[in-house]
Parts: sequence; structure tokens; C-alpha cells
Amino acid sequence: MKPHAPRATGALVFTTATAAALIVAVAAGGAGAEPAAPSPQAPPDGVTYREAGRFTTAGKPRDLLLHPESKNLYVGSDDLADTADVNEGGLYVLNPADGSVRSTVIRIPGPTGTLGRRAVTRIGAALPGDGVVFGYPLRGIGTARTGDEAAAGVWVAGATVTDLGPGTGPGTGLVAQGPVLAEVDLATAAVRRSLTLEGGDSFAVDAARKTVWFTDFANRRLYKVDTERLAVVATVELPAGEGFGGFTEVDPQTGAVWVGLDNSVVVYAATGTRLGALTGKDLPRAARFDSATGQAFVVWQDAGDPSLPGSDNDGTLTVYRSADLTEAVRPVVLPGNQAQLGAASLAVQPGAEVVLVSSPAQGTITRLERFVPPAPSPDPSADPSADPSSQPSPSPDPSVSVPSPGSSAGTTPGPGSATSPAASPAPGPAAAGAVVGGTGGQPPAAGPAPAPAPHGSLASTGTTVLSLAGTAAALTLAGWALIRFRAGRSRSRSKSWVTNGG
Repeated sequence: MKPHAPRATGALVFTTATAAALIVAVAAGGAGAEPAAPSPQAPPDGVTYREAGRFTTAGKPRDLLLHPESKNLYVGSDDLADTADVNEGGLYVLNPADGSVRSTVIRIPGPTGTLGRRAVTRIGAALPGDGVVFGYPLRGIGTARTGDEAAAGVWVAGATVTDLGPGTGPGTGLVAQGPVLAEVDLATAAVRRSLTLEGGDSFAVDAARKTVWFTDFANRRLYKVDTERLAVVATVELPAGEGFGGFTEVDPQTGAVWVGLDNSVVVYAATGTRLGALTGKDLPRAARFDSATGQAFVVWQDAGDPSLPGSDNDGTLTVYRSADLTEAVRPVVLPGNQAQLGAASLAVQPGAEVVLVSSPAQGTITRLERFVPPAPSPDPSADPSADPSSQPSPSPDPSVSVPSPGSSAGTTPGPGSATSPAASPAPGPAAAGAVVGGTGGQPPAAGPAPAPAPHGSLASTGTTVLSLAGTAAALTLAGWALIRFRAGRSRSRSKSWVTNGG
């Protein structure tokens, strides 16, 4: 009969279960207590454009064209009011990189053929190889190339020319004279054919689809004209408003037509179906498109009237994806670009690395270059191998406890120095990510502590479990020692009872 055996067994079970539960609970708790890995930084706001130069070498710029072949920047300019002693009007050819003048054409024919310096108010088309077709008041149409001493020019009969664009064949151009759309010969100004609409004064040519979109801002209408027949094939009603028009431009890639109205830009598909509208606080004054990126660029000018709400004298360049009209880059502020002294224009380098924006009020052309924010630096804590201090030392850790000769798992340990083979590995290099040393309370050796494991890593949990395993083993040995001690006492009592005769 062993009256204390059930209690001893219960003590052993309790001790072992407590140790196991401690290991599981702390291991699980340790994993949960690890701080969550930091979420990745928010992506950069995207590309934008930064000012890389401001050119003041071309008078009062009224229109811009970046030649697709020669890469020259053509500028149609007017006279600056604050330079009374100099007339800056004419056609300028600039280096788009630094604004230096490559050529200036100031001798332009008048109505009688007399050459003189004249303002160039619009550029209608690029000539093959180099050069442009341009318009000048009141009915002049000229052509010139880089290096020309004088422009060739003719005057169209009839009313003032209000818009100018490429014709349907070589040597021709389309002109608007109020509501009259005509195709004329560039060498003689002879009218080849014409169409009179109900109203309007400006247009945009979609050469790929043989279409002209003619805008009547006063009556809020947009006419689709077939250039092969020079006939109206559709009419689109524009949104109601005050009739203040900005521009009409066609995206050559999609055929969509963009119309600047009041404080918005309304976009229609090539079929005339409305696609959407863009609204701003300023006046939309020009648009250009880049087929390589599928983006549309719009210049908004401040009204320049301090009495109007929201007027701050600054304009804005915005960039949109043509496919869905969403912003492609952050808006770019254009300080001082206001509409009191003329509408702004712009040119976009193919690929959209460079955008050039004119400001007639300031007599400047601003060169903007695309800027991509740098990617954020990687967090070194995310990769422990990047930190030399996190690498294990190749030297043996002197804090490792080695069992003394003759010790065994069944030997009762001394107070505060419980060891076991499971808790005391043989000396040697520490394994990566492991905690070495006994569980009997010996202080760790001096030196840098291993770096903590990365957030969410199993390494930290593993070290905790290993440490707790030693503690559990010690508790288990203590339990067995208690059982043996109490069993010994029980046998002694039994002997005494037999010896004494019960």
C-alpha cells in the first residue's frame, strides 16, 4: 500500500501540464504580442511637372507648335506693350531646350504685298520637314521655315479670318471667317470650296477620320463636318452657359473632341456621344494630346480679375488619361498666367517628357519637365541580413552550461541550478536565431545581444519556446524528485510500522 502515490502522481501531472501549458500559452502569446509588420508606405502621388526654364526671347507669345520632324519650337508672337521702343511681333524659331533663338521671321506681306513686321496670332499646321503655316491680322496666311529672311503670304478675300488649320490636300488650308468654313490655296488664297454654317468662328481638324468639328459658342452647338463633301453630317448640342468659349481640339488617337466652355471642358466621342466633362476654377484656354502616353494636356488661365471669387492670378496645367478622363499627374500651378492679355497656348514633346506653356500676359514661355518622385528607401528592419549586428557570432557562447560528470536527469538538482540535457546543449557555435545558455539562472555572457527577429517572424517565437522548454524540463525534474522523495518517506514509514509490529 502506497498511500501517497496518487498525490505524488497528481503533483507530477500538475507540474508537467503546467509546464506544457506555459510553453503553449507563451509561444502563442509571443507570436500574437509581436507588433504587426508595418504596412507599406503609401505610393507616391505620381508624376508631376517642374519648371525647368522660362524663356523671354519671343516677345508676347500667342501660339506654339513643336515641329514633329525638325523638333524646332515655332512661336507666333505679338508686340509687348511695355517695350514701346521695340516691336517684338513676328514668327520665332526657338531651341525648345533653352529658348535660344534659331531664327526670326519679321518680314511678312501685307494686303498689298508690302513686307513689314506683323504680329503672328495663330499657327495652323506644320509643313513637311520643317516650317509652318501661320495666320496674321486681319486675313493674312503665311508660310515660313527656319532661316527664311521673309515669309511667303497671301490675303484671303472677305471677312476677318478667325481660325486656321490644315487643308485636305497639299498646298491647301482651311480657314474660318466667322461662320464660313473654306478651303483655300496657300499660294494664291483662291477659295476652292466653302460651307456656311448657322454660326461659329473656330474649328478642329481630325485628318485621320476626314472630319472637321466646327464650334458655334454663341448658340452652344458643335457641327461635325465631313471634309470629303464639306457638308454637315451631325449636330451636337453643347451645355447651356454664358457662351464664353475657350478652344476646340481633337485627340488624333481616339477622335474625341474636347471643347473648352466657361470653366469646364466637355468631351465627346468621334460619334458625337458625350463622354464626360472636366471642371475647374479657371478658364480652359488650350489643349494638346500625346499619343505615346494617351494623355491630354489642358491649360487653365486665371481670369485676372481680382473682383471675381477665387481669382488668384495663377493658372494651372492639368493632365488627363484620354481613355477615362482621370487625372494622370498632380496639377501644376502656373504663377501669373492670366487671360487679360491673351489666351495661353502649349506644346507637348512626343512622349510627354517636356511641356511648353505660353503666358501672353507675362511675355514668357515656361518649359516644364516631367518629374517622377523617387521610390521610398527600403526599411532595413525588414531584412535582418542587412544589419551586421543581427548576424550570429561564430565564437562559442561562454554562458552555455555543460552538465557536470555523473549528473543525470534523475539526479536532484541543487537550488537555483537546475539543468538538463534538453536545456543545456553541448558547447559550440550558436545557431542562427537560437538563444543559447542554461535555464538555471546563469547570467548571459557580456557582449551584444542578438538583434530581435523581424516583425511577424517565427524566429522570436522559436527562441521563446526553446527557453521555456528548459524551464519545463526543470519543472518536470523537480516533480520527479518530489515523487521519489515522498515515495522514500512512505517506504520508511512502512518499514517502521512492520518493525514495531504494526
